[in-house]
Amino acid sequence: MSDTAERGLAEPGSAEPGQAVPKERKGLARWADWLVIAVPAVTAFVVGGYQIGGPSLWRDEAYTRDAITRPVGKIFALLAHTDAVHGAYYLLLHVVVGLIGTSATALRFPSLCAMVVAAAFTAAIGRRAAMLAQAPNAAGGRRALVPALTGLLSGLVFATAPFMTYYAQTARSYAIVTMFATIASYLLLRAYPGGGWRWWSAYAVAVALTGLFNVFGLLILVAHGVTLLLTASAPAPAPAPAPVGAVRPRSRFGRLPVGWLAASAAAVVVLAPFLRVTYSQRGQISWLTRPDFETIASLCRDFAGSTDLIAVFGLLALGGVTASCLADGWRPLNPAAIALPWLVVPPFLLIAVSFADPVYDERYVEFCLPALAILVASGLVGLVRLASRPRLRRTGRPARAWLPSAGRAWLPSAGRAWLPLAAAAVVALGIALLLVGPQGAIRQSSQRPDNLRLASAIVAANERPGDVVFYLPLNARVIGTGYPAPFRKLRDIAAARSAVASNTLAGTEISSPALLASRFTDVQRVWVVSGQSNGKFPVPYTRVDKEKLALLANAGLHILHRWRAGEVLLTLYGH
Repeated sequence: MSDTAERGLAEPGSAEPGQAVPKERKGLARWADWLVIAVPAVTAFVVGGYQIGGPSLWRDEAYTRDAITRPVGKIFALLAHTDAVHGAYYLLLHVVVGLIGTSATALRFPSLCAMVVAAAFTAAIGRRAAMLAQAPNAAGGRRALVPALTGLLSGLVFATAPFMTYYAQTARSYAIVTMFATIASYLLLRAYPGGGWRWWSAYAVAVALTGLFNVFGLLILVAHGVTLLLTASAPAPAPAPAPVGAVRPRSRFGRLPVGWLAASAAAVVVLAPFLRVTYSQRGQISWLTRPDFETIASLCRDFAGSTDLIAVFGLLALGGVTASCLADGWRPLNPAAIALPWLVVPPFLLIAVSFADPVYDERYVEFCLPALAILVASGLVGLVRLASRPRLRRTGRPARAWLPSAGRAWLPSAGRAWLPLAAAAVVALGIALLLVGPQGAIRQSSQRPDNLRLASAIVAANERPGDVVFYLPLNARVIGTGYPAPFRKLRDIAAARSAVASNTLAGTEISSPALLASRFTDVQRVWVVSGQSNGKFPVPYTRVDKEKLALLANAGLHILHRWRAGEVLLTLYGH
């Protein structure tokens, strides 16, 4: 990067050209820089960590618990058959639970830590993008305040999002994918323009890790490609009217930098074996369906935190795009340029492809949430800047006076300087109040598809020695692995090999109805454990599942009781 460019990107706290920077001001600037990062990180830890062990484990988390408690060799054997997409996460959690245990809090703690890091990097992205967007001759006060405020609000909006809390309290890989996506986005801003191969190499590693923890995380590359196309350097436009023969300025759509192409190619090549294995296991997502209007509505509602906040966040995000493009005149690299493609492109591509071959699920694009936070923060800062301009015109004071600098009698002006912040503060307070309800609700077990803790408690309170259990269908066995002790007391007479022995997630069942019937002796009571999203008793498809229900009827067993625990359905048959 040239010296001129470096002067244009002066860090907060820098003096005007030709002026010395007082030591006190340097020290305050360093503290401000750290606070911009630290405050959102601490907020994310407090918000995401509060009652982290409260909600019950649900089915996907039970799969995590079951997989990571196996020996490493058995984990690799499992990944060869299924769930390779979560392989890196399982291996990481295997190490973690060896140190801190397998409680709900311990299982979710790595996700919380990942979201804390993501909040810090979201703030760093907002600050740096706002810094890059400023004109080189921006006033010293504005140069200091606008990036810091954009970064701080970006991190805080993300740290208080209910969707962030949900995945900070979920023992799956999506929070870690979000963390690496934010790191990759920050490294992109360091590498481009003119950051050198050191930054591009770090970017390639971050992108590869994003894809390693979930293959759909590689869509961040497409979003970054759109950002670079929108912001590629172009020569200054010729003055108007242009003289005859003048060179017409290039479009804002420029060529992709070689460093990005090389880093992207390196990440994809390194992941090629992993991508091949996960593609061979694509049958795991055969349960996905084609999207509809509710798919998009649900995405907007969950990203915003509630239906009431969709309009508020939408208007602020739109304001963030407008402010990014107009506040300092068009600056090629700005908060909207990095955040808007990041927010829109991955969901759009997955939803579009899903009309032909369903691959979209909301959790696969959770890593786009920081982009919304950056746009909303840019909109809030835009309100501050908009509110400050009329005051400056009335007072006739120069723009740099809205942030006092060292050596100025700043107490009177500081009071006036913070008046424009009231507009953003009122909006931010309103958002915070609207988030109280969703933040409380997201911590309830009812917000998870299954309540495995309740299912386990029901079995524990009602099981008797000799009770038999039928899982209908086979993959319903995972319901008994979240809190396994009560389920282990039930006789699973249909089981052939355990999940560990068969290197599968659910184990295997005997294939012979006659063999099952021969095992059905001295049976007085049977638990039928199932769990479908429609909440209905499942229709048996396999010969063994049909035999299970036939045995119940032939033995004269009838329903004694039925319980619901989220999508889990427990039916107790007896005489």
